[in-house]
Amino acid sequence: MLAIAQSAVLVGITSFPVRVEVQAERGIPTFELVGLAEAAVRESRVRVKSALAGVGVDISECRVTVNLAPADVKKSGSSFDLAIALGTLVALGAIPEESIAGVLLLGELSLNGGMQSLRGVVAHLLGAKERGVVRAIVPRANEREAALVDGVEVELASTLGEIVDALRGKGALRQPKVVASATVTSPIDDLSDVRGQHGARRALEICASGAHNLLMMGPPGAGKTMLARRLPGILPALSREEALEVIAIHGVAGLLGTTSSLVVERPFRAPHHTASDVALVGGGEHSRPGEVSLSHHGVLFLDELSELRRTALEALRQPLEDGVVTVCRMRMTVTFPARPMLIGATNPCPCGNYGDGTPRCGCGFEAIRQYRRRLSGPLLDRLDFHVVLPRVDLLELQSASGGESSAVVRARVEASRATQRERWRRGEVSVQANAHLSQRDVERVCALDATGKDVLAQAVERRGLSARAYGKVLRLARTIADMDGATAIAAKHVMEAVLGRVLDRDQTNGRPFETDAA
Repeated sequence: MLAIAQSAVLVGITSFPVRVEVQAERGIPTFELVGLAEAAVRESRVRVKSALAGVGVDISECRVTVNLAPADVKKSGSSFDLAIALGTLVALGAIPEESIAGVLLLGELSLNGGMQSLRGVVAHLLGAKERGVVRAIVPRANEREAALVDGVEVELASTLGEIVDALRGKGALRQPKVVASATVTSPIDDLSDVRGQHGARRALEICASGAHNLLMMGPPGAGKTMLARRLPGILPALSREEALEVIAIHGVAGLLGTTSSLVVERPFRAPHHTASDVALVGGGEHSRPGEVSLSHHGVLFLDELSELRRTALEALRQPLEDGVVTVCRMRMTVTFPARPMLIGATNPCPCGNYGDGTPRCGCGFEAIRQYRRRLSGPLLDRLDFHVVLPRVDLLELQSASGGESSAVVRARVEASRATQRERWRRGEVSVQANAHLSQRDVERVCALDATGKDVLAQAVERRGLSARAYGKVLRLARTIADMDGATAIAAKHVMEAVLGRVLDRDQTNGRPFETDAA
């Protein structure tokens, strides 16, 4: 008898349906599996045979043929075990055919029939919901993720025996408990710990308010890392839709934590400066998400930015522009979401002491120029705001009081983001954050008065801003105006946005700062 069960395979974070066709009959004992299956899938025959024996079904005298369709999509992972096992039981007449009709079956089986935890359950369930699937069976170990997706009736099981009994009408499978969104309970470093660096604090708030990318340049110990690690504490909480996207990505990568609620913290990723191209943008044998995707809707902090390999830095240009990263392989093309706030930190010169007000820097002009040229013009264009951090004064370090707390700054950031969301709800723009405004959106909501146009025209002429940098200035000015509660962008907003392009010219000594785009 031919039986058909429904399962799915992950390609990136997209769930593609897989039809598991099982033909089982008495005959010469064989177990054949076809359909472009990798080793972990082919080995399922051993796990399935042992698990079926545990529920009293012996297939040692049966000829079993399994086809995973479509045959031109590579099948990876171990989530097909349950569909193969139940399909075999239907083919042998051990359970009713209608009991698994239209049911998404996901689960890895142990030799004794236990159900093992899977990666990417949220991504699978979201894909099933889009396809119109209304019922799914997943391992009980994935209850926390299964409870997050509405619109699919999910049932949980710990063993194959539980499922078989339920499908025979001898009981019912448990459904996941609905969980509420969690509050931010993990400790967050507070901005009040920062001493001095008022200009950098202002830049951090502007970028948080509009989801802009930020580049900080300053000597060692100026507070670049300290500031970057406090950015998540002033960002708004994730919406439910954003949280599901983050959980889906981290679930595919196997990085979900152990909490039992919907986490609202935005991800913060800080890879080492020796990270490879694949580590940053994703890829590899199974096309896993890279750091730029793992920090989606959060913060990607690249310390020692100038020390990263050039190819890795340039690989970030397309994801920063498009909000997605596409990994092309011989048999497939995988697309991952990639919309983080990029925060870069770098020293002003190889020794790090250039421009700190002391004679300690021994780097020549050419050495400094070559060091800064590691950040290409096109990459600098994609970093919306640039800020130079001076060395912190001793009196400020010894001060007992810091600046405003993260809670105070976060309230202002949330108010600015609310203004942007309201603009989106009214249909004036196509996105919810100013940093992601399209060119048409910019033309609609970033109009300048005559004085503002003059300020920007002078900046373009004197600093040689590219067309992309011109658009970045307009988006920044829109964010600064939103922070002021202003409907129209004033000249002072444009001026502050222009001053956020300091690395288009070396501000330390007034000499032109040449880049690859110059």
